[in-house]
Amino acid sequence: MLSLHLGSRLLSCLSLACLLGVLLTPSFAAEPVPAAPPHTYVIVHGATGGGWDWKVVDKLLTANGHTVYRPTLTGLGEKVHLANRDINLTTHINDIVNVILFEDLHDVVLVGHSYGGMVITGVMDRIPERISHVIFLDAAVPDDGMSATDVWGPFSPEHKVVDGQVQFSWLDASKPAPRDVPQSYKTFSEPVSYKNPATKLLPVTYVAFVPAGQSVEKRAESDNNWHRAKARGWTIRTLASDHVAERTHPKELTVLLEDAPKDRNQP
Repeated sequence: MLSLHLGSRLLSCLSLACLLGVLLTPSFAAEPVPAAPPHTYVIVHGATGGGWDWKVVDKLLTANGHTVYRPTLTGLGEKVHLANRDINLTTHINDIVNVILFEDLHDVVLVGHSYGGMVITGVMDRIPERISHVIFLDAAVPDDGMSATDVWGPFSPEHKVVDGQVQFSWLDASKPAPRDVPQSYKTFSEPVSYKNPATKLLPVTYVAFVPAGQSVEKRAESDNNWHRAKARGWTIRTLASDHVAERTHPKELTVLLEDAPKDRNQP
């Protein structure tokens, strides 16, 4: 009986020792990889569009914990009732600057698509201290004093200017809202400022959308915006897509937008 009792006590002690060993022994299991930090995105749409065009990308980014602002520029989208011939590039730059200031945003990831590249260039020049990263999506990359018509050249005859509004050939007034609408010519003819020294220290990513049938090499060779971005030491990325990736490739575009803020300029 005594031996049984001692044996039982021994087993209990061993069990306790094992338990304490489990509790006290350091764990060498792999630590979980931290998720990418949440960002605050301010997305500037392209010509004739609106914030509505970025609703899907907004939902995808928001679902991943980010905060998204997608303001519509004056005279476009739901603000089309404000359209007039006197709206210029400065008007649109003020639209975005005031969103950032009045929402009291800091460490903003500023994103511009197409014509939005003109707008975000002006925003960068005005309030670089509010911006942590800038992403040009298939966008105009102007030098100081350049206008959109300098970047892309004069409008072809198919894009008529009527009462100060550019009637682009792709517009279709018979479509229900939301839809693309005419845009003031002065937004394309006014030059932008890009001379603030602090602006030129911001990390920037330039993304070229490369459609099917076009090689990256051919795009790099013919894209003057790419050339200016590269000369500034910006990170160059590509996305297999047509020009409106926010409509046709929103998931792939969202992944890129989440990853690009880690890019740093080359010396």
